[in-house]
Amino acid sequence: MLQSLRSGITSQISWLFSRSLMTASTVHSKGKLIDMGEVRDKLREIVGVSTNWRDHVQAMEERKALQSLLAKRQEDLPPRKMKDSYIEVMLPLGSQPELREKYLNVYNNVRNISLNHTDLRKKIISPDCDIKLTGHVSWVGKTSMEVKMHMLQLHDGVYSPMLDATFVMVARDPENRRPAFVNPLVPDGAEEENLFKQGELNKSRRVAFSTASLLKMAPEEEERKIVHDMFLNTLDSKTVSFRSRVLPPNSIWMEDAKLKGLEICHPQQRNIFNRIFGGFLMRKAYELGWATACSYGGSRPYVVAVDDIMFQRPVELGSLLFLSSQVCYTENNYIQVRVHSEVSDPITREHHTTNIFHFTFMANKEVPCIVPKTYGESMLYLDGKRHFDAVVQNKNGERV
Repeated sequence: MLQSLRSGITSQISWLFSRSLMTASTVHSKGKLIDMGEVRDKLREIVGVSTNWRDHVQAMEERKALQSLLAKRQEDLPPRKMKDSYIEVMLPLGSQPELREKYLNVYNNVRNISLNHTDLRKKIISPDCDIKLTGHVSWVGKTSMEVKMHMLQLHDGVYSPMLDATFVMVARDPENRRPAFVNPLVPDGAEEENLFKQGELNKSRRVAFSTASLLKMAPEEEERKIVHDMFLNTLDSKTVSFRSRVLPPNSIWMEDAKLKGLEICHPQQRNIFNRIFGGFLMRKAYELGWATACSYGGSRPYVVAVDDIMFQRPVELGSLLFLSSQVCYTENNYIQVRVHSEVSDPITREHHTTNIFHFTFMANKEVPCIVPKTYGESMLYLDGKRHFDAVVQNKNGERV
């Protein structure tokens, strides 16, 4: 999964940040690893942003001086290795019990705030054991980089893998107006070569998936047959009229499998650049998607995968955030949910799409079939099937 974050960090500063965190991690490794609060503080210090949202304008003015640090060409930047960006961060749920309630859900488990392109290895994350997050840059282009993140949890003295995620970060200039070059990445050894090649394949896959979008191209022949067969299956055999549609047994009309939500974007949800934090948007979209899957399947759903999340535009403070969740595809006990995120300026009343999220959930029992009624819903159905087929298949092409 891929997350396109419009970061305001320059190439040089982002490398300095990773090196600085590496040093901190090395120092703490003799005692304890750095925690998320220390990461945030170090990021603010290096990037040069305000800690108070009201000082944002002044901070952005001061950042203009950083323009002189930008490289004119990628070749002017020194190459880096994957180990140069490696860091470890601790979430001490076991050693600091006071933190647990912040991360718990109603089932007394850690909430899965789903990450981009995730591979969730465990259904349940324990609320009383320390969690370790590790990450490093695994691929770079001209102005973007792919970052691998792994989450492990301490059980019986051993850290076991819980979740893997892949992020794509887009470097921006200090004023967030245009892209900035990133340092070239030099793989070291066969394992790193494979990671780098996988990054290239991921990029090609993203381009191909975007090019073949149903908003740009007609469905393929097999997909058209699926839609036609579903349409014929909903015709009333007594009247054979296009106006008379009958819902097949154990099925639900797509129009009846929706939920909506609204968020007012307050300053406490801001990131260090005084826009709404992308993690907050992901959390809200995931929670609405989970609620939709729960209502649809009639049981507690588990997230299996989260497909590419593209942050198409920033969300400003004070905006109204509209979230629309829709079950768009089902198969056996799997539920594919699409969440559309739209922002509205309450003054100008302009609406813009910020994100489209695709979540794959698994229920404890077989769920009803979702049935589209209109052509537009049929395209959502096919799009959901494409995402399901792309994400829920393992490397051998078998269902997870």
